[in-house]
Amino acid sequence: MKATDEEHVLGPVDDFPPGTHRVVTVGRRGYGVFNIDGAFYALPNTCPHQAGPLCRAESTTGVLEVELNDDGTRSFTWAHEGEIVRCPWHGLEFHVPTGRCLASPRLSVRAYEVVVDGSSLVLRR
Repeated sequence: MKATDEEHVLGPVDDFPPGTHRVVTVGRRGYGVFNIDGAFYALPNTCPHQAGPLCRAESTTGVLEVELNDDGTRSFTWAHEGEIVRCPWHGLEFHVPTGRCLASPRLSVRAYEVVVDGSSLVLRR
């Protein structure tokens, strides 16, 4: 942890069951806290497009990836199940573990570290 990092207890780990997410407030900012298969992630609850409530989406989803084969045909694969959040305002999708926007590689949000400390979940920012 860097000297400038702050830690904020978010609550009991049991309040964040696998496959769920919820928005918490730390100071004056909201964060979406996600439990993806037992790994925890946090994103700001602000979409960089027009400041929409990014993490207020009802659920997370996956994404259909398309690969061009050597013979010119395409293969389709469902990937990143439970790792994609879609802004409810305009539909921009972000990969939760990295904060990367799927529509524009240059657009992203900061992904914050979330750790388990005993029975508590802690956000580092």
